[in-house]
Amino acid sequence: MAKVRMTRKHFLDDRQGKTFADVLNDANQPFDVVLEFFNDPDRQRRMEESELHHDRSPLAGVVRELESLPAVDKFLGDAHIRRNTRFRQAIGVLVRIIMERRGWQKTGRKGSLGVRASREENTAAHNTGGLAFWFLRSERYERTEGMPFRSVRERGQDFASAAAQQPRKRDRGIRSKT
Repeated sequence: MAKVRMTRKHFLDDRQGKTFADVLNDANQPFDVVLEFFNDPDRQRRMEESELHHDRSPLAGVVRELESLPAVDKFLGDAHIRRNTRFRQAIGVLVRIIMERRGWQKTGRKGSLGVRASREENTAAHNTGGLAFWFLRSERYERTEGMPFRSVRERGQDFASAAAQQPRKRDRGIRSKT
């Protein structure tokens, strides 16, 4: 799949992206750093591979690298709850735009990225476990033309259904060697 190039204009042209103009227009928020980060074709490939091969949200494929960017880590480490939340939501919208342009659609499900720490006053919301430190969950996607692999859940349901229809060894006259 060809690389998707995102700009501030592309983001603001999106129906949901335009509701985050405050994030883009706030010089203290490193959204330009985030745009540059997500414009990398290898990261976009890893986002797709996260869904295809690891059964995890696209953000899970790049979240550690994203959080390690000094500007992003510093901003999310501030205790400005509303601004941090809006910034993380804007990143989720950016991921959606990229995934949709690469032929994916939302599933309506969220994937876990971390286990939230108990809230302390004047500290930024962060995690104590999981994959990410700052992000709690993110949207899951599926290919518009269908997924090439079945999920473990689907395969498990089929396996259980087939096993329930098979006669047990004892019922077929076969003795076990115990």
